[in-house]
Amino acid sequence: MARLSREDRQNALGRLQAGQSQSAIARHFHVSQSTISRLWVRFQATGSVADLPRAGRPRATTAAHDRFIWLRHLRNRFLSASSSVQALPGPHRLSDQTVRNRLHEAGLRARRPHRGAVLTRRHRQNRVQWGSQHLRWTVRNHWRHVWFSDESYFLLQRHDGRRRVYRRVNERYAPNCVDEAPVHGGGGVMVWGAINTAGRSTLVHVQGRITAQRYVEEILRPHALPLLADQDAIFQQDNARPHTARLTTQFLTDHHVQVLPWPSMSPDMNPIEHLWDELDRRVRRREEAPANHRDLLQALQEEWDTIPQQDIRHLIQSMPRRCRAVVAAQGSHTPY
Repeated sequence: MARLSREDRQNALGRLQAGQSQSAIARHFHVSQSTISRLWVRFQATGSVADLPRAGRPRATTAAHDRFIWLRHLRNRFLSASSSVQALPGPHRLSDQTVRNRLHEAGLRARRPHRGAVLTRRHRQNRVQWGSQHLRWTVRNHWRHVWFSDESYFLLQRHDGRRRVYRRVNERYAPNCVDEAPVHGGGGVMVWGAINTAGRSTLVHVQGRITAQRYVEEILRPHALPLLADQDAIFQQDNARPHTARLTTQFLTDHHVQVLPWPSMSPDMNPIEHLWDELDRRVRRREEAPANHRDLLQALQEEWDTIPQQDIRHLIQSMPRRCRAVVAAQGSHTPY
């Protein structure tokens, strides 16, 4: 009878009550006639076609154990199953897998956590305030005038644990199955860029440690100012020290650049962060991986120029949703 679903059993019962033969019903559901016969006998005896309760293996945990496991892991989502086995009160012989099974019953499964910035109470308050102040901003009247900028560091070789290898049993240490990782990822390059609904800047290579003086002379003056020639243009930058230094703020003031106030620890509010991820994926998808820093920089600049402007426009169009999300999250982390 396990071959018939609950819906099929109800259907078969209706056909029996309508006077259809058991053999015809068995042919319709592709089961034996004895299956239909036992179904009819069970219905006459119990008034139901549901499975009868089975003894099965006795449950290893009590209801109190289950509540203890659920509440313990709901209060601290980063606890391991083995720690709950050790903390469980009273005599028991539970395994780690039993604890995992109870958590699965509660809809809790071990997954890779989202990695976000450390947010203090002040950070959350500032994020809520910023989101509330820009809730009424629209793409047409406001966000399309904003130039979002940021720096990003790209590694020559990336080893984040997500790469997979297809291998047979006992091939774990085969030379062609080992992901050889150089110390510190082989280095990388830092770049600066800016995006707007109407265009993008050139991808600027930032060599060495960036200071306020270098930020002004190597990035703002030659690359950012030409983008901000429009009187309605608004410049966005995060609160990194070179961006907020007195030299930088004085330079922007002297050139009448309107700067968008930005809450600290808020990369999820900046759409260019998603563009950095897309740029990295495009470089990784190349048939020939960059062999050195020069190749990596060239690949980044080529892929930066080929990203469709429509993709950038879609990212900036998400700003109203980002503001609503950060307010709804009370300044905490958002899905962006």
